[in-house]
Amino acid sequence: MQSDIDVSKIIHMQQDRTALWHEIAPSCSAREFLGLMEQNHLSNFLLWHEEDVARRDDLGAERIRQAKRRIDQFNQQRNDVVEAMDQHIVKTLNPKLTGCPFNSETPGAMIDRLSILSLKKFHMREETLRTDASAEHRRICTQRLQTIRTQLQDLGAALSDLLLEIQAGTRSFRVYYQFKMYNDRTLNPELRRPDGQLKESALP
Repeated sequence: MQSDIDVSKIIHMQQDRTALWHEIAPSCSAREFLGLMEQNHLSNFLLWHEEDVARRDDLGAERIRQAKRRIDQFNQQRNDVVEAMDQHIVKTLNPKLTGCPFNSETPGAMIDRLSILSLKKFHMREETLRTDASAEHRRICTQRLQTIRTQLQDLGAALSDLLLEIQAGTRSFRVYYQFKMYNDRTLNPELRRPDGQLKESALP
């Protein structure tokens, strides 16, 4: 079965949404597999900016606590959608279960990395245009921007090659479920403790 994934369209969507969401309130409108990729990119977009907030020291403890909780939430959403993207690809391409090498990185994880690179590209380009920064700062950021562009190109090509290999039956992958435990009350013993109680750490 042929893949419905066009890597060049993925990269274009991620870069388009990055620019758009800096102008208007971010939201998702796409459906099906493109909708999953858009949701993944939105989680990374929100995560990126909340990480910036979490590193400020002038907002007070409550706002930083709130930022940490939001980071946790966006990371969970991001991981969930990566798994959903991989599940879609498994259903679409039906990768072989035996008889060929297995890729350690899944297509969904690679799409997630492309999303982060698109955000890096946007924000690094902003740094190259700052009029309040030194010429040396802009020069260094221009070099870094070129590296990010090369990484985007290389990763996009690697994803395209992997999808072709999966279709040809020469390489495969499995959905790597994260089974995150820290957000699950049934798996995280700290979340089951009575209010105010904390297990004494075994570490010094």
